[in-house]
Amino acid sequence: MSKLTKNQKLVAGKIEAGKAYTLTEAASLVKEITTTKFDASLDIDVRLGVDPRKANQMVRGVVSLPHGTGKTVRVLCLCTPDAEAAAKEAGADYVGLDEYIEKIKGGWTDIDVIITMPAIMGKIGALGRVLGPRGLMPNPKSGTVTMDVAKAIREVKQGKIDFKVDKAGIVHTSIGKVSFTPEQIVGNAKEFIATIIKLKPAAAKGTYIKSIYLSSTMSKGVKVDPKSVDE
Repeated sequence: MSKLTKNQKLVAGKIEAGKAYTLTEAASLVKEITTTKFDASLDIDVRLGVDPRKANQMVRGVVSLPHGTGKTVRVLCLCTPDAEAAAKEAGADYVGLDEYIEKIKGGWTDIDVIITMPAIMGKIGALGRVLGPRGLMPNPKSGTVTMDVAKAIREVKQGKIDFKVDKAGIVHTSIGKVSFTPEQIVGNAKEFIATIIKLKPAAAKGTYIKSIYLSSTMSKGVKVDPKSVDE
């Protein structure tokens, strides 16, 4: 059995085994136990009482985090020439159409989000093999296929994220950075969880929010008492 490092011993002493902390306590604790030298991502994992294998129990949506994500999001806008000026003004990092479609066909995916228009989806469909596995395929449900590309770009830049329950019934996403204040972390977490609750499938029976954990890159997870989210 490997020995614990000095930092691991310090962390182990701060988390009480089996205890569910309030959301505010967990936000502060994750900051305390994160020992990385870089500004780590702050993640949330919510286990739901759903069966994702059934179409009527799928949970998927978008949420605009009030304090943003803390990340620099690289946006590619694939649009018609008449929308290019508005897309650039809204903050898109890359704007165009055919030239970027060719780049993606060649393997270029140095972006975080692609926003496009309904009329363009016919051209983008051929890129599914490249974009699909990377989660980059535009989708009307996530607001990345729209006539108002400028609005969509601004929302993404300001902290709009999309999420989807995985095969294990868990929704996992990043809601900020460790450098955020506990109040900012709590604010983002509450908005995210509230959105998940609004999306509760009618077919889901029993306890919907089974567990919530906060963690950072390379840190242990801190269990959150679901009841404390409403406090």
